[in-house]
Amino acid sequence: MSHNGGNSTSANDPRQPSAAKPFVSQPVSPQDLPVDYSGFIAVVFGVAGVLFRYKLSSWLAIIFCAQSLANMRNLENDLKQISMAMMFAIMGLVTNYLGPARPGKQS
Repeated sequence: MSHNGGNSTSANDPRQPSAAKPFVSQPVSPQDLPVDYSGFIAVVFGVAGVLFRYKLSSWLAIIFCAQSLANMRNLENDLKQISMAMMFAIMGLVTNYLGPARPGKQS
């Protein structure tokens, strides 16, 4: 296929610039947004970190909170979930590192 210049391709262009319309996104209600799985997992890990005193679970809750915060779509609903998960994660870390030792554990 040979290219003879800009005029030959623009004359054969089937697209119509006058028919082109800019894209306008449709508004989506908060109930129709996809589920924030990372926020839910952060809450689960945070609660497990507090109840079972797992340090790894509390650290994973903080990581999933950061991921959920980075991918936040709905400010009001997601911020409530992230703040609750972050509180559980911090509470788990404080009780694990600064709280009394578990019975039967030497460290």
